[in-house]
Amino acid sequence: MPLPIVTVLHDGRPPPHLDRIRELAIVRPTRAGDLPETLRGSQALLAWDFRAAALADSWDAANELRWIHTASAGVDNVLTEEVLASDIVVTNSRGVFDAAIAEYVLGLVLMFAKDFPGSWQRQQERRWEHRDTETVVGRIALVVGVGPIGREIARKLRAVGMQVRGVGRHGRSGDPDFGDVAASEDLTQLLPEADLVVLAAPLTRQTRGMIDAAALAACKPSARLINVGRGELVVEDDLLAALRAGRLAGAALDVFGTEPLPSDSPWWDAPDTFVSPHMSADVVGWREALVDLFLGNLERWRAGQPLRNVVDKSAGYVTSPDSVTGKP
Repeated sequence: MPLPIVTVLHDGRPPPHLDRIRELAIVRPTRAGDLPETLRGSQALLAWDFRAAALADSWDAANELRWIHTASAGVDNVLTEEVLASDIVVTNSRGVFDAAIAEYVLGLVLMFAKDFPGSWQRQQERRWEHRDTETVVGRIALVVGVGPIGREIARKLRAVGMQVRGVGRHGRSGDPDFGDVAASEDLTQLLPEADLVVLAAPLTRQTRGMIDAAALAACKPSARLINVGRGELVVEDDLLAALRAGRLAGAALDVFGTEPLPSDSPWWDAPDTFVSPHMSADVVGWREALVDLFLGNLERWRAGQPLRNVVDKSAGYVTSPDSVTGKP
């Protein structure tokens, strides 16, 4: 059997161990500007640069494309209208980032409660100022997004004594990690009781802009928001206005609608806001773990076996442990 052709879209930093991929496929590393040229004749696309929105502009060259794998949990950038209308199989990197993101969220929760930034600032000023901090025990956390990442976040927060509620696409009871899961359309009704709102949902038509002025108005002023999902889950102007007006106690944002965050962005000095550069999932060894996952799927694909992490394109995320078969 001839080797399949795999285009690897990267941002100037290709994935490690390309030699391992080359054992199973003809590899065409490329950047976004050259994607139309390298995609033609390729049977698979590894979207290593998952932020690049180059696929739509390169669609005419996707004459043999059968499978797209993205090096991220979110698939919003590769689910173009053309991909949605096609029979191309899309897989993601679900499972690689769960623990890392959950640890990051837990760190942010403790940072807010114990005011570590305030202590650091006073240390730089050589100022000894005793003050009381908060406890997290018994506080209510509302986790929006009940996939593997949201579930791991729930476990970590429950381990430090927080009460955790979940919001998913559909409501249900008897969930092993959340108990009762509320439907996303009921989000505004749950916000008034939440001390912490964590966004870990995929970006879909239903979730885009879900945290808007109305949702923020439903939050109590002492609540804090953490976003480790996608920047577009939030109407950023509405959140910024709420923080400036003191209608929200704070926010920690790892994702933004525009990335990298411009140097003149108002978020750099937004009140009570912690900004990080889309790094909550990135721990030592994450790139190697992504390559291992892709290689496993590439072996399955070549053998005509079921793929892991097959995305339900109509939903915008992996909805079932079941997979479909894609053949080179």
